[in-house]
This record gives sequence, C-alpha cells and structure tokens, in this order.
Amino acid sequence: MAEQPLHEHTLGNGLRVVVCEDHVVPLAAVNIWYGVGSRHERAGRTGLAHLFEHLMFQGSSNVAEGEHAALLESAGAAFNASTSFERTNYYETVPVSHLELALWLEADRMGTLPAALTQANLDNQRDVVKNERRQRYDNQPYGTAFERLCRLTFPAGHPYAHTPIGSMEDLDATTLEDCTDFFGTWYAPGNAVLSIVGDVDPEQAVKAVERYFGGLPTGPATPPARPGDLGPLGGVTAEDVDEDVPSPAYFAMFPLPSDGGGDIEAAELAVEILGGGSGSRLYDRMVRRDEIATEVWAGVTRLASGQSLAIVDAVGPDPAKIAEVLDEELGRFATEGPDADEAARATAQAERGFLEQTETVTGLANALSQNATQFGDPSRVFTAPGRAAAVTAGEIKDMAERWMAPGSRTALIYGGAS
Repeated sequence: MAEQPLHEHTLGNGLRVVVCEDHVVPLAAVNIWYGVGSRHERAGRTGLAHLFEHLMFQGSSNVAEGEHAALLESAGAAFNASTSFERTNYYETVPVSHLELALWLEADRMGTLPAALTQANLDNQRDVVKNERRQRYDNQPYGTAFERLCRLTFPAGHPYAHTPIGSMEDLDATTLEDCTDFFGTWYAPGNAVLSIVGDVDPEQAVKAVERYFGGLPTGPATPPARPGDLGPLGGVTAEDVDEDVPSPAYFAMFPLPSDGGGDIEAAELAVEILGGGSGSRLYDRMVRRDEIATEVWAGVTRLASGQSLAIVDAVGPDPAKIAEVLDEELGRFATEGPDADEAARATAQAERGFLEQTETVTGLANALSQNATQFGDPSRVFTAPGRAAAVTAGEIKDMAERWMAPGSRTALIYGGAS
C-alpha cells in the first residue's frame, strides 16, 4: 500500500485526531485507542483494563443500558473492542451517514461513563468476564499456556507477569470505587488517539470531533507505567503442567526486542523462518522428517513498552525429544543464519501481513491509532514493508543468536491425557 495523506489535529484537551480519506466505499471507520492495558494495573486488581472494555458498553450519561449497541446495530455498524498489555481500543465501522452517531457515542462514554456505572452493571459484567475466562482459558486445552509462560518469564510484580484476562480472585475483589478511580485515571482525551478512515472530508470530520469531544476535560496526567525491560534469558526455566489435554506438548517463550526499533523486524523474521507455518525449519524437522510432532507453530507478540515475546508450540508424544530437537535447530540457525530463499519468503510474509492488516478502512484506522499511540507517528504504518525488506540475512542471524539461543527460554511441559 502506498502512503496515503493523513490529516492530524490535536484538540485543546489533548485528544489526538488522525483522518485518512478513502472513497472506495461509503463507509467510515472510527477507532479510538486509550493508552491503558493490563501493564498499567496495580497489584491485586488484575483484569481491570479488560473489565472496562465490557463496562464501556453498559451506558453513559445520555445512553441507557444496552442502547449503545442497539443504536450501532440499527445503523448497520460493525463494532467491537479489545484489550492488550498496552492499550484498550474501541472501534466501529458505519455507513458514512452515521459517522456523527459513532462520534457522539464515543464522546459520551469518554466523558460520562461513571454516571451509568452501577453495582448491578459491575456485577453483571464481572460475571461475563469470569465466564469468558472459563471458556477461553481455564477450560480450553492448553488455554492457560500463554498466561503460565508470562508468569515464568517475568518476575513477580512485573507489569507483563500477568495477562489482560486477570485472575478470578482479583475480579471478585474489584469494587465500584476501583472502577471509578481507574476510569478517572486513564479514560480521558489526553490519553487517547481517535482515527477516522473512510469516505469523509477531513476538515468536516475534524469539526465533528471538535463538536463532540472538544468540551471534555483533559483529565489528569497519567502515572508512568512500571518499566518492562528484561533482556535475553540465560537458561531454561521449565514447568510441568498437570492438565487433561489431548496430547503431550511443549510450549516455549523467548523475550525479544521491544517494538519500535530495527531489531524487532529481524527478530520477527527469524521467528517466521523457524516456525511460521508448514514451510518453516521446525515444522520440516519435527513433523516431516523426525515425526516427533503433529503440529508446530511459532509467532511473535510485539510490545512497545517492554520486551516483545516469541512463542513456540509443538504437540507430540515426547516433549523431552521436542525440546532436544528445538535446541538443535536453534543452534544450527544461530550458526548458519537463513538462506536467501528463507529470508525472501519471510519478508514476503511480513508484507502480506501488513496488507491484510490495512486492506480495509477498519484495519487501517486501527493501525493508525496504534502507531500514533505507541510511536507518536501514525504515518509510520506505511513504512512497515520497507522496514522488513531492509533487514539482511546477517541481522536475522544475529537476532536469533542473541535472543533465541539454545537453552535460553521458559517452557511448559504437558504430559498428555490421563
């Protein structure tokens, strides 16, 4: 995708606005990122950032309970929200004729959510989140693997040692006062980026944003999040997991460089070559040749405020053998690096991922908000393919040697069904 003109504006209250015209279809995507995620939570109140993702749909001063979703549905909108370690985002894609409805709804809940925050709403949405945890994590085979690996990888109390879903105990302990304080600290124009992409006139779109958001107070200065640096691991920390799972498995986590620097591009390409699908080295060795695994996968979670994370999953009858072969392949890759074909395929996959991320107005709006929030530059999204293409085979080798050396990881060993 060629770089597209962006129109940037900052309201007097600190809200950053990014507008990008796209007249292919008569739609407008509205995407708002708040700079708050699970890494900003305090001890004993994990899961609060994700809980707020749910509470924000329960009404505000001028929107009754259930009306937010009903109004968007009646307008033919697609909408949702998500929470990560570093941010919470809310987004809707509407027929362009309903752009101002979307803006009004977002502004009303940004400015007045506590007016509709009741104990009944808190209790209801807490139960929803706890049920989500049961269904997606606790009662899924290997569902708590990422959470367990984070606890193994980061020291206790570290901002990345717990994941956004939070614990049952902390969710139960959350009070209305906790929610009000959390909202007052993090949900304000000065801690948000609003992106609009679609069949819009930028000048008119900015005027509409001013109309709906301009009167909201800036909010307090957000407290600094705790530091997240860790560095490469110096050994293997493994944990046996006693769960009833379909097959034995071996899961591994490796810290990687933070997002935003050049090193993460090389590191992610290294992970793609090692385990990114059926053409990868680990798949070829473990599944095709040695037949010690039925499936192997590797991927990266990019984090901008601390270490990014690589995960390797391998399902097979002998986790000890999988660990042995993993070290062999990591050692070989650190010594030899990728060949030209591997580097070219990984770069092409990175470009494909960028195109898939930004091919819709919804995806592009999210990418603009991300780059504005995390790196202060929404146009950075358009340089992603070039950054990946500029990485050399030598840089990929160096990153693998430093960050994914044999014997430097945390790991989970699943023994199999009882």
